[in-house]
Parts: sequence; C-alpha cells; structure tokens
Amino acid sequence: MVTLETSRLVLRRWREDDVAPMAAIHADPEVMRWIRDGSVRDEQQTRSGIQAWESEWDARGFGLFAVEIRSTGELAGFTGLSVPAYLPEVLPAVEVGWRLGRSHWGQGLATEAAAAVVRFGFEERRLERIVSVAQVGNDASERIMTKLGMRPLRETVSPSGGRRVRVFALSSHEYVTTTR
Repeated sequence: MVTLETSRLVLRRWREDDVAPMAAIHADPEVMRWIRDGSVRDEQQTRSGIQAWESEWDARGFGLFAVEIRSTGELAGFTGLSVPAYLPEVLPAVEVGWRLGRSHWGQGLATEAAAAVVRFGFEERRLERIVSVAQVGNDASERIMTKLGMRPLRETVSPSGGRRVRVFALSSHEYVTTTR
C-alpha cells in the first residue's frame, strides 16, 4: 500500500473514518465553487466518490490520496492522480488534482502534497506527462500548477460542467530538467 510523506503531511489510502470529514469538505460551497458546476456533495456522494477513488488505485496503480496533517492526524482533503475522463480531448492523460478544506488553504499544503504526487507519478509510476485542469478564474489552483513547473497547454470548455477550463502540463523530461 502506497503512502507518501512530506514534512507536514501524510498522503495515504482512504479509511472509513475519512468519509465524514471529507463530506464536510464537500458540503462547503466555497470549496466546491470551482468543481464542475459548483454543486456541493452529501455524505453518500462522498462515500461513493471515495469508493471510486479506491477502485482506481486497484485498477491503475495510482489514485487520489487522503491528505492527513502529520501533527494532528486531521484529514485535510485529497490530492493525487487520476485519468481526466471528463475531458476527452486531453486523453490519454493523467491528471494531478487536489481539494482541501478551507481551514487548510493559504498554507502551501496543496502545493506540498501535489509536488509529492508529481514526484510519485514521474519517479515511481514512470508517467510521460502529467496534466492539471482548473476552471478559468481559479487563480489559486493555477498558481499551484505554476509552482509545480507546469505550463499552460490549452483553454477549452469542460463537457461535464460547461465551464471554461485551462489545462496545464508537465512532461517527464521537463520534470527531470527542473529537479536537477
């Protein structure tokens, strides 16, 4: 079972006791503002999502990690790798994504977690390219993408939410060049 650790975080697989805190994150309209059509999710939708994320781990050897604060054990949200099937025009691709509860914003935690996941994707899973997608206007996510070394690839409309999105990308070659 894959676990990643950073100075402040533990990125791990999902447990039953993660459902309620992740559902609380999903119930916050401000957190969900930039996700698809902006709808919040309830506990059952969250449970189904976690089950799907775990299935992706089993099928692909990567997926979304639960992000835990090392010092407290609190669930902060998620980060990880997934196939962006909702945006067929970028396929084949693997996307790095994140979603943290509002109390964890502005501390560099999403960048720290996503950097660990990008490293895992390139160094452990030998991916050729990683993309990330953000709705136009989600400047905070675009800043994280830039900090990860990603560059804008295209702007398009997401069929799943009908909103404009920007796709950023980082190749394994660019990753190796920037980490040396």
